[in-house]
Amino acid sequence: MPDRQPIFVLVRPQMGENIGAAARAMLNFGVGAMRLVDPRDGWPNPRAVAMASGAAGRVLDSATIHPTTEEAVADCTYVYATTARPRDLTKQVFTPEAAMADAAARLAAGGKVAVLFGPERAGLENDDIARANAIVSVPVNPDFASLNLAQCALLTAYEWRRQAAPAEGARMDYAGTEPATAIEVARLGDHYEDRLDAAGFFFPETKAPGMKRTLRNMWSRLELTRADVQMFHGMLRQLLRRRDTLAEDRRED
Repeated sequence: MPDRQPIFVLVRPQMGENIGAAARAMLNFGVGAMRLVDPRDGWPNPRAVAMASGAAGRVLDSATIHPTTEEAVADCTYVYATTARPRDLTKQVFTPEAAMADAAARLAAGGKVAVLFGPERAGLENDDIARANAIVSVPVNPDFASLNLAQCALLTAYEWRRQAAPAEGARMDYAGTEPATAIEVARLGDHYEDRLDAAGFFFPETKAPGMKRTLRNMWSRLELTRADVQMFHGMLRQLLRRRDTLAEDRRED
């Protein structure tokens, strides 16, 4: 995991399971720096280790413990506080996506950033948020705005990952094959057109050109792979072979 990444600060977390789940979510998306502020059930916490599920235990192993939020972020140059509730504080408010884009720029410039996550029962207190430079607010359903601690950590870590290691919006995985070339698709079209023509499919003759064009358009629209083209050729050959075999059997009878 890169050295330049946000520090996730869990402020007064209450349940070990949520700490472990947050660690797991962090590692899923390449965030390894966790700090804990006054965890309710002490530290280390076996329930956190159990929930972290193996590899994510290293996030817990390297976590540092701090008595106050002030001490946990003392070495940071910029701090974001996550909250779903309106606060009577003048702060810039980011979505998780915008916050992590801002964090990436600050880290690239040599800064050190942290993200505060509040306890499960009521979230961060205003005194904690007052120490932050900005707020991160998830655009959730206003009728049910509460997020679990680990869920909030996962959302933020996911947006960080999108900044640190951008992924393609969509891609095609070719399982041992590759896209068919235009000439391969054209030859497939020739094969079917020839055989269908011989079978009298293109009838009446006045409609034949339009029917052939529709068939060609279908092949080009399918985005075939080479394996697909080979299979279509094979299917047609087998059907014709079976037809010829049956015809020969009937002649012998």
